[in-house]
Amino acid sequence: MSERRHEVEWPTLALIVGCYAAWLLATTFLADFWMPLALLVLTVAVTLHSSLQHEILHGHPFRSRPLNEALVFLPIGLFYPYGRFRDLHLAHHQDETLTDPYDDPESNYLDPKVWARLPRWRQRLLRANNTLAGRMVIGPALSLHALVVSDARAIRHGDRAILRDWLLHLAGLVVVAGWIAVSGMPFLAYFGAAYAGMSILKIRTFLEHRAHERARGRSVIVEDRGLLSFLFLNNNLHVVHHSKPRVAWYRLPAIYAAQRDEYLRRNEGYLYSSYGEIFRRHFLRAKDPVPHPLRPKV
Repeated sequence: MSERRHEVEWPTLALIVGCYAAWLLATTFLADFWMPLALLVLTVAVTLHSSLQHEILHGHPFRSRPLNEALVFLPIGLFYPYGRFRDLHLAHHQDETLTDPYDDPESNYLDPKVWARLPRWRQRLLRANNTLAGRMVIGPALSLHALVVSDARAIRHGDRAILRDWLLHLAGLVVVAGWIAVSGMPFLAYFGAAYAGMSILKIRTFLEHRAHERARGRSVIVEDRGLLSFLFLNNNLHVVHHSKPRVAWYRLPAIYAAQRDEYLRRNEGYLYSSYGEIFRRHFLRAKDPVPHPLRPKV
């Protein structure tokens, strides 16, 4: 049976419209009315927009990829080219290589041999990044720096696809910058809200995957049904998403509820009750070491 039920997934399309409406409202009326409220709404819109980009790269809400990608052309979150996010994330969906520091482009682990050669200041920085507080404060900057350095190297070596993705991103940024310039919102304030949106997204990715000998045991379940689970479009039910990546976000909770015991057996009980539990346990304490614990140390 197909994982898709409809030609057009109306809840996703409606949410995209609502996200852009919130963005427009935040940068115009709310920015004139009360800037703190405008920044709050803008941060939510940026966070949701990134989650919607994730839905779109998995084939929603239409069956047409060009039509889907046109819906998220505007980089209202400023920092990440959609094309790079798409290609790296789809590569990440190879479950057998999850968390591998070389084959999983979204891994936060390092090869122990690489770790041992790093200067101490950088080891301390990466250890701080392995706490939830660190991931939210410095994590966005570290991941963006790593992407820019890696992509610049690839472009210098002639990778035209990556160059195209960055040029499209820059074209979209011209449109967003032009809107900010006429909207009345200070650019620095907008930049801060965009960074805050990335910080919120780091809550989701902080422990989505763990080092585990079995691929099936590497993806988490966070049984949260609050605001964060909505902003992440139920990606907190991450093992469900990895097992059914083309299922729309609004169907994931029912699928999980119907097969909860099976999914927890499948992922070896990698479970958190809520994001509140994650904050309590890991805000200032790392969940994992930076060097991958299952790779040879020498």
